[in-house]
Amino acid sequence: MDNEEFRDWSRRAADWGVDYRAGLRDRPVRPAIAPGEIFRSIEASPPEMPEPMEKIFADFEAKILPGMTHWQHPRFFAYFPANAAPVSVVAEYLVSAMAAQCMLWQTSPAATELEMRIVDWMRQALGLPEGFSGVIQDSASSATLAAVLTMRERALDWQGNRQGLAGQGKLRVYSSDHVHTSIDRAIWVSGIGEENLIRIPVAGRFRAMDTAALEAAIVADREAGLLPTGIIACVGGTSTGGTDDIAAVVAAAKRHGLYLHVDAAWAGSAMICPEYRRFWTGVEGADSIVFNPHKWLGAQFDCSIQFVRQPEDLVRTLAIKPDYLKTRGHDGIINYSEWSVPLGRRFRALKLWFLLRAHGLDGLRTMIRNHVAWSEGLAVRLAKEVDFEIVSEPMLSLFSFRHRASGTDPDEHNLRLVDAINTDGRIYLTQTRVDGRVAIRFQAGQFESTAADVDAAFNVICECARSLTA
Repeated sequence: MDNEEFRDWSRRAADWGVDYRAGLRDRPVRPAIAPGEIFRSIEASPPEMPEPMEKIFADFEAKILPGMTHWQHPRFFAYFPANAAPVSVVAEYLVSAMAAQCMLWQTSPAATELEMRIVDWMRQALGLPEGFSGVIQDSASSATLAAVLTMRERALDWQGNRQGLAGQGKLRVYSSDHVHTSIDRAIWVSGIGEENLIRIPVAGRFRAMDTAALEAAIVADREAGLLPTGIIACVGGTSTGGTDDIAAVVAAAKRHGLYLHVDAAWAGSAMICPEYRRFWTGVEGADSIVFNPHKWLGAQFDCSIQFVRQPEDLVRTLAIKPDYLKTRGHDGIINYSEWSVPLGRRFRALKLWFLLRAHGLDGLRTMIRNHVAWSEGLAVRLAKEVDFEIVSEPMLSLFSFRHRASGTDPDEHNLRLVDAINTDGRIYLTQTRVDGRVAIRFQAGQFESTAADVDAAFNVICECARSLTA
């Protein structure tokens, strides 16, 4: 592809993207295809000779697009959003065109220094105190793994990386069962082991860890000769928005000298609104915090910020400095590859810079407040409908509900209902289990959703419920 072809196809791809986004409401949110259908449509062997771009692009539209779930659809109410505000997409065009590998300051000074500034912008936006610094990771999974590795090294007096875990004390990490499964994976990968992730009972509307039970577990483990290592608290868990009493957990962590990591991957974005910061009161006492601008703020995936109080501990855990990665003549600079598990790094700060400047914090606050209000309103409307019950009250813009039907297994009925809703195609929801029973999740968070889209969700849910019980 020469420069003129590159120019032409870049323009055509950008035009296609605009038309695609403009027409999303006319598409079903999730494709109605059978497993293997796309796979069978792709040639079994790679081409020996080059093919024209016209044919490649036509095949993209004919074979790939019909199999895509449309995460930017305004009626995507499943999981949590993976937003990509249009201004963020434009920034990603530029990042893709430059294709920089931003692992060190010297491999792209602007990428490192913009990241430093943008992380501090976000610290201020979330109301975190000075003293927190941070890094843009690819995802909360990576940030949590980095935090678990750091708490492991601190507990082992920095000998785990050097000596391994054999012969060390048995490490113990504490959380509720409402944390994301990325915590389980971090425990596996760190070598701590699933059996040493201690699940603390929860209580109350927000299913917060029982801090008395937490402290009892820590004391019992110490008395048994085990090695309490750290605590992972949750603000806005994936299932029902489970949220720990952060101030109480901070106090317990301090009393027992344990590292505290706070997972606010989804809900952290809402903390740009001062009135929602009550959900993480005391968070300034955490050792590390993660939140994902690529969820609710509109930054295109991937973009996850990990704040740390003592970056030297994170660097001591993760930094490897062979001679070929040293920057000569510049002492004290930040090389963000030393703050992350992967060595290679994308230029993630640019899309956040574009996004924050184009929308301003005020515009982003308005979006989040609308989503919360619309979700709360939908929960009220469903609660008034015959045979609907609210299972978990709204936590920000997330709640769960069930539909009752006589003469049928309630779990099976609600699984059939969520399948019917998603087959209908106008909206997309997911299921969960609350206290062992199936419930249906709803969360408003897509960047371009409107009140009318949430009204449409109410109509689809009620229509599908009536059709199942008719």
